[in-house]
Amino acid sequence: MKVLVQRVSEARVTVGDETTGRIGRGVVVLLGVERGDDERRAGWYARRLAALRLFPGETGDPWQRSLLEVGGAALVVSQFTLAARTRKGRRPSFDPAAEPGQARALYEFFARTLEQEGIPVARGRFGAMMRVHLVNDGPVTFLLDGPGQAPARGSGRD
Repeated sequence: MKVLVQRVSEARVTVGDETTGRIGRGVVVLLGVERGDDERRAGWYARRLAALRLFPGETGDPWQRSLLEVGGAALVVSQFTLAARTRKGRRPSFDPAAEPGQARALYEFFARTLEQEGIPVARGRFGAMMRVHLVNDGPVTFLLDGPGQAPARGSGRD
């Protein structure tokens, strides 16, 4: 599972002329579901995101408050292209992406788990061609590390 998070001051997603989801302050989550992902992993990511300190606090610390603490919302957008492999050839390979039925179920499970954590959730439309409009606040963008992943070595900031 790939979870790309962008802190935003506002965002919306449209399909054609229809706005399917809109938020103010919060995060846009681009979610790529891969083969082998399950509800345990999707739930872990959702709970982690709700508690992760992505927002500044009153003391000026840029990473002091969580999405839950600032009353922020999440706009969750399914994005299977995050599962692509690009190492070989000139075309991306989507073999690692989950089958659509499994991906849709885990996308919905992720969004429901965020809601159960107290985060208001807006959604894109699964499988549709969407336009995501956002104002990235910072800019701040994170690719979340998954459960059991070792941190990158050599950064000095582990």
